[in-house]
Formats: sequence, C-alpha cells, structure tokens
Amino acid sequence: MYFPDNIKFLRKRRKLSQADLAAQLELTRTTLAGYEKNVQPPFKVLIRFAEYFHLSIDALLRYNLQALSEFQLTQIEDGFDVDVTGKKLRLLTISVDSQGDENIEIVPLKAQAGYTNSYGDLDFIGSLERFSLPFLPKDKTYRTFQIRGDSMLPVPEGAWVTCSYLENWEEIKDGTPCIVVTRDEGIVFKLLYKQLQKKQSLLLVSTNRDYKPYELSINKVLEIWKFETYNRFEIGDANA
Repeated sequence: MYFPDNIKFLRKRRKLSQADLAAQLELTRTTLAGYEKNVQPPFKVLIRFAEYFHLSIDALLRYNLQALSEFQLTQIEDGFDVDVTGKKLRLLTISVDSQGDENIEIVPLKAQAGYTNSYGDLDFIGSLERFSLPFLPKDKTYRTFQIRGDSMLPVPEGAWVTCSYLENWEEIKDGTPCIVVTRDEGIVFKLLYKQLQKKQSLLLVSTNRDYKPYELSINKVLEIWKFETYNRFEIGDANA
C-alpha cells in the first residue's frame, strides 16, 4: 500500500508542513505524522484525503504517485481524478531513464497475463525490457506490445506494436487501431468504434474479415493505447 508515501509526497508537492495539512483536514499534526509512518487511518479520514487531493481512495492506496510523469502530476493538481471509464485522468505507472525521460516498456506475449494483473505495479513495470524511439514526440507516453494472431493484417503475427497512452477514451476516433488491455480477455489489438453513450461499450473490429466484430463493455477495459508504429525486432535487438 502506497498511502503513507503518497500523502507525504503530495503534501510536500504543495509545500505544506504537517501542521498546515493537518489543519486543512481537521487532524492533529501528531495524527498526520502517524499516517505518514504507516498508521492505518479510518475510512472517513481516507475520504478526507481523497477529496482534498482530488483523487480516488483507490489511487491513494494502490498507485505509487511518485512514479507519474510531470504532466500527470500537474493534471492531478488541476483536479483530475482516476476514473475507470476513461473520462478523467487515469494514473499510469512508468519508468524513466537516467536523464528523467520516459522509457518505452516492452510487453511480450509471455508477460501479458502478468501485465493485466500488475499494470499499476511499479516493480512489475520496472522488470520489463525497455528501449527508446528518438523519432517519436516526447509529449506522449509510449508502450510496446507484442501481438498474437493475424486478425490485424497487414500487421503480422508476433509483431511489436508501439502505441501512445490514451487518457480520455471519449476522444477516440472511430476506426482507430488500438491496443486494449482488458480484465478478462487479456491484451487485444483492434480497430475501435465507440458506443459509450448508448451501450457503454466499444465495438472491436479486425482488419482481417475472417474475424467477426464484437462488443466489449467499457467496465472491462483497463487501458487503451493508440497505435503509432510497429516492427518485427527481437527484444535483444531493441536494446542494442
């Protein structure tokens, strides 16, 4: 649980002393100090922290906020929250290089089952191979997924698809090729068509017409990544 580190980090980011934040939350400084040292707060106090920092309780407990990019932290400070519908900012765990630039993590087929369960875990993300593509704009967060099957020809089976992270799913344009990380079906690569208002779902369509379109409930979606480019390198080649 990241709660102690998160509240200390958020407090310092706002340049607040323990006494200042405690007063805002109607707590004593000693009580707040205890929470920052891993004392478990009652649920009603968790709600106070969540409302004050404009975050869900889930985000305060489960995500390492110090692993976020500067852009994401700024968005949080502006009042965005974590939201499974994709309408608001969702927290994304990333890794950075020695210069502070975001890496492109590589998710091979053998790691994809683990990814759907641990996509928010800093240790898991840190264990993935990573590389960089200098020609990609630096104002986005990227990740590379290996795809299975031939449903998205001409992208061949086993290819490595590099995508940019989509924060607001309502901005997806119909027919956009995307990697979709799901709760039950793993990681899939499809053309997406929105049905958010009428059915609260996405229609997933293959470029290979041998595969029939199907609907996916939006509450089963964990992450969406927009297609940018692909190649057929081996992981060792990517880090060469």
